[in-house]
Amino acid sequence: MASSWRKQFDPNSSEPFTISRSKIDLYTECPRCAYLDLRLGVKRVSGPAFTLNNAVDELFKREFDIHRAYGTKHSLMEAYGIDAVPFNDDRLEEWRDALRRGVTTHHEETNFIIRGGIDDVWRTPTGELIVVDYKATAKKQAPTTPEDLYPSFKKQIEMYQWLFRQNGFQVSPTGYFVYANGQTDRKAFDAKLEFEVNLIPYRGDDSWIEPMLRELKATLMSEDIPAVGVNFSGDAPCDYCTYREDAGKILQKVHAQNKK
Repeated sequence: MASSWRKQFDPNSSEPFTISRSKIDLYTECPRCAYLDLRLGVKRVSGPAFTLNNAVDELFKREFDIHRAYGTKHSLMEAYGIDAVPFNDDRLEEWRDALRRGVTTHHEETNFIIRGGIDDVWRTPTGELIVVDYKATAKKQAPTTPEDLYPSFKKQIEMYQWLFRQNGFQVSPTGYFVYANGQTDRKAFDAKLEFEVNLIPYRGDDSWIEPMLRELKATLMSEDIPAVGVNFSGDAPCDYCTYREDAGKILQKVHAQNKK
């Protein structure tokens, strides 16, 4: 399953094209932005780094890895009655490494190599895998149900479930979000931030992935740039695209006026 790891899609190449889970998420959000990125090499302006969220993720991993080593349940799993333990597998660090590997599959129909870096995976007594994602935020009302989750979070866990299935694993349709909500009602900071941690179950449905991959391939093969406001998810027009369009029109108008 060789890949040249090209950053831009070449419609004339027969080599597999590697695409990350985050780029697929970009396409479902805005095909135009994805086309500009994957086909033309023009990336969106990057947002702020979520360093505090990353710190929480790292601490969660260390915490669950202790139980992974001993084959025991985390107290959160006990509290929610989850009959599973953290999955102890030599490939775990590889699966977590989204930048270099992750969980990977070659989708032959589109000739995409698709990869995504997981946070965690648990294993039931029957050998079924449970995909787990860590999230951290600070809201007055802590998320506790699937309805409280962003659609992109749900797509993320569904993509991981699909990737594991493509690798021949039995995967539970129910994944879990280990959700840490920062508490802002304390009297003082005292050099520490306290969290309320909830386990949110989510029953995934990966039936959208195969049609989306075919649509993504057709989009990248085309010479036509997708229009503003057209997206896979049916959400509102992309803020990045509308900004570019509006700014471009204003700049053209000013330029034309200055030439007079």
